Amino acid sequence: METSNDNTGTPHKKNTVKDFFSLGEVGGYFFRKKDPKRFSDMNIRMMHGINKISIIVFLLGVIFLILKRVL
Repeated sequence: METSNDNTGTPHKKNTVKDFFSLGEVGGYFFRKKDPKRFSDMNIRMMHGINKISIIVFLLGVIFLILKRVL
């Protein structure tokens, strides 16, 4: 379903709840297969590990704030 929301007449895709909760790039970051052609050393593995931890802590914090507000 596409609607035109501005004066230019360009169509825009209407966002749905499914689009809002899609994992997209974050899901691909956590659940991708290892590429044997990609260069990897200890520093890059540590960087990606810390990034994953920070994403998880951020999401837990957001969930905590939402639950705190609701309850």
